[in-house]
Amino acid sequence: MLTDLWHSWAERGAQLGPDDWTAPTRLPGWSVQALFAHVAPDPELFGQLRGALTEEPAAVTSGAEVLRIYNRPGGVAHVAAPAIEEQARQAAGALSPKELVDRFAVEGPEAFAAFADVPPTAVVAHPILGTVTFGALGEIAVMEATVHLLDLIAAVGGPPPPAAALEATRGLLAGVPDPVAFIESAAGRTDEQVLPVMR
Repeated sequence: MLTDLWHSWAERGAQLGPDDWTAPTRLPGWSVQALFAHVAPDPELFGQLRGALTEEPAAVTSGAEVLRIYNRPGGVAHVAAPAIEEQARQAAGALSPKELVDRFAVEGPEAFAAFADVPPTAVVAHPILGTVTFGALGEIAVMEATVHLLDLIAAVGGPPPPAAALEATRGLLAGVPDPVAFIESAAGRTDEQVLPVMR
């Protein structure tokens, strides 16, 4: 699913013109090129991920749990947001559109293919989460690529994301809030606000 999403990003990027790359997105201060730079898979990161595999038990086992931790008051989604935005801008300035497209089309998929032997239950040491399953990180990667693909579509148009990615992302986001609060809100039984679940 993740490589399908990456190929979708690559196909869209290959069709963009110069004005499209500099177009603003609905994320304040983010151009299309910054959005590509933020989502683009980094082959070096996969090398670090391989080195972080551990035999320790996992403290976090689902993408929904990752989002709860990241988005709690004072969590990384709030504290690190300015740094993440600046990093995206710097990467956008350092990588050409072709290099960004290649990250999605070639480099990322090739690096990810090396993890074919790693099961979703494998555990990774993580600087924020402590220990987390490889599958949970994969769920977050799919969600990020899907949500930001919707940001890209809102900016420059194009077909919707793959149906499987939309379904997985919807399921992940619905799993973040308390289940009773979410059901009652979705069913119109309460005015309690449970959305959004992430920054």
